[in-house]
This record gives sequence, C-alpha cells and structure tokens, in this order.
Amino acid sequence: MYCTDNRKKIKVGDILDDKKSIGLYAASLVNDGDVVGLGTGSTTEFTITELGRRIKEEGISIYGIPTSFQAKLSAMNSGIPLSSLDEHDIDIAIDGADEIDPKLCLLKGRGGALLQEKVIDYSAKKFFVVCEEKKLVEELGKDFPVTVEVFPLAYRKVFNILSSYGKPVLRIAEKKDGPVITDNGNFIIDLFTKVKNPKAIENEINNIPGVFENGIFTSKCNVVFMKNGEIKTLR
Repeated sequence: MYCTDNRKKIKVGDILDDKKSIGLYAASLVNDGDVVGLGTGSTTEFTITELGRRIKEEGISIYGIPTSFQAKLSAMNSGIPLSSLDEHDIDIAIDGADEIDPKLCLLKGRGGALLQEKVIDYSAKKFFVVCEEKKLVEELGKDFPVTVEVFPLAYRKVFNILSSYGKPVLRIAEKKDGPVITDNGNFIIDLFTKVKNPKAIENEINNIPGVFENGIFTSKCNVVFMKNGEIKTLR
C-alpha cells in the first residue's frame, strides 16, 4: 500500500494545471545554496522555470546539474547557473517518472535521457519525483516498457538476451530514418514486460555486456503528485 505523508500537502487554490502546480511546489523544496539535479519532462519544465524566477526575484543562489540537453537548454533560458558532478555534489534532484509502484520503484526513460537521469538522481542527497496520480501503478510495466540504453555495436546481442525477459523493440525516430539516438550517442531498446522484482531486474539488465543503463529506478525517493486538488507526497 502507498503511505501518504499528509504533512507534505498544500491547497492549490486557483492553480488550474496539475503539472504546473506540482512543478511549482517542487521548486519550493529547493533551498538557497542548493545544487539541484534538473530533471527532464513537462512537469519538471515548470520547476526549472520557477527556479529561474526565484533566482531573479527572490535572489536565491543555486546551481543546476541537468539530466539532458533539453533540461540544460531550459535551465539556460531560465537563468539558472549550471555546474557538473565534477564540481559539486547534488543536494536535491527533481525529476519525473513514467510509472511508480507501491514500493516507490520507478520506470523512467520515455524521453530517452535515462543514463544521465540515473547518474544524477542516484547521486542526490534527496530525490523527489513529480508526477500525475495516474502514474501510480500496482506493478511496473503496466503501460510503459523498460527502457534500455545500449551501445550500438552491441545492439543485436543485447536484443537477443532481452528477448528472454519479454518483447524488446528498437526505438525508431519519428522524424527521421533510423533509431533514436540518445544524448550519449547510444540506441534505446524498449522492453515490454511486467517487472515483478525491480531491484533484481535492474541489476540483471545492467550486467548484460553493451548495456549502459536501464529505466528501472530503485533508489530511495519521495513522490509528489496531485489528488483531489491537493499536492501530496509519498515516501
């Protein structure tokens, strides 16, 4: 069962858009002086914009470490100074998810940035996931595949091994011929399967030669979502 922490809920008043409400709330969790892992996606876009506003209007001093080129551009456009893991540790990471199970394990990677996302999210002292309530599922793999970032040279071998777990599909780009290429120059294989033991499957897939990372996230996190006009946190 999900355990809701009612201390982490606020009334949203006249804010109509759930994603915007959640994104703004997540930005309020960032303290002056924090180094922030900046996630990728439509909800975290609101968080990045709000952090830029807080820098300009409230005078807070933060650094952002983006999880993707998209997040990097958003941060630059919002006036957030950027840093890297070479220079700073991360105080708080704010990111989205495709699915979340009752133990707060995640599926991520629909946007194709899973490798950088996992490095940054797993490195953070605090990790907050922002999402819509519909992303809460009883078992990972309900509506979305496990994304696997693969070295192109190893694609065929990895594909064959993943076939023992479920149905693997090479992700093809919509607006050009050929496969999707990640920010790191790799392929994405979407593995359609039910994930009954997230931690074990995460480790097993990552041990396949040629796999850089997969979209099962089992690091401890807090989940922020909207329900009945209130923002709530699971942890």
